[in-house]
Amino acid sequence: MDSSTYRIIDANFNRAREACRMAEEFCRFKLNSQILTDRAKAIRHRLCAIIGRLDAGRLLASRDTYGDVGAARQIEEQIERNNLEDCFTAACKRLTEALRVLGEMSATFDKADSELLEKLRFEAYAFEKDVALFADTVEKFGRAKLYVIITSNLPADIMNLTNQCIRGGADCIQLRAKQMPDDQLFATALEMVELCRNADVISIINDRVDIAVAAGTDGVHLGQNDLPVDQARKLAKSPIIIGKSTHSIDQLERAITELPTYVGLGPVFSTGTKPGAEAVGLVYVSKATAILEGSGIKHVAIGGITLDNVKDVLGAGAQAVAVCSAVTKVENPIEACKKLKQKIL
Repeated sequence: MDSSTYRIIDANFNRAREACRMAEEFCRFKLNSQILTDRAKAIRHRLCAIIGRLDAGRLLASRDTYGDVGAARQIEEQIERNNLEDCFTAACKRLTEALRVLGEMSATFDKADSELLEKLRFEAYAFEKDVALFADTVEKFGRAKLYVIITSNLPADIMNLTNQCIRGGADCIQLRAKQMPDDQLFATALEMVELCRNADVISIINDRVDIAVAAGTDGVHLGQNDLPVDQARKLAKSPIIIGKSTHSIDQLERAITELPTYVGLGPVFSTGTKPGAEAVGLVYVSKATAILEGSGIKHVAIGGITLDNVKDVLGAGAQAVAVCSAVTKVENPIEACKKLKQKIL
């Protein structure tokens, strides 16, 4: 190789390595996600291993920082860095561009390394997408403290409760209508989405990814026997909040690897909504919230939570609670929401 080839490789190796580090720091400090941090680190380490097979001395000797005509060049219309998300996006663009150049250069002297760099570039594309989708939905769901589940198959009842819960201060509302015909469920979901969107409240559909995507809800909540998280994400046309129910440590640990936006922890107490489900208790909430630290995944405690026991649930480590009967089966849902919200905040 001549010195100019070494210069190109050196410059783009440094560019890619620095971009990996920026992406890694975003996943580590902004998202607090060990899984995504490790993925960024793995890309960086594999890149270093490939380039490390070259003559390090010649790479350094070829570098001419002060003689580089592009070193002081000012580029117009660069990606603006107004926040950490912008910095991450810019880093990913630099990473894939640099990997493309490295792959092209490597093809002139080592086909095997060129193929490895090409594979790494496509992994970087997938990594950028996964991080961006996760970051967007986690930030949106992170403001939810009071999550209300409306279990009904009557459209008028659903709309009435949705209105009252919004007025009472609910941050997130889930529609759970397992016996409703699809056409009716879709129409009801559309109406619910409009109400929630106008009030800046998160809308969630239980189980039905197809209805959630078609109606444009903010998210979908999946049970243990529903579609896997990655498949639900593939069906979405835009970033979508994905929740996953967990009832044990084993289920929680498996859910973490799927990287949902949030996990449901419960049922904390016995509940008439799911009479056959065994209560997991406050101990599970405490253990689960400890395990979730460093995952970046949000959580919501669910099951039998009322005005009388919500403080115990929060004391066990829950940052958000989901309620059903405590709000939807009382005489005044608006006041019930307000009182719960006061205790949560």
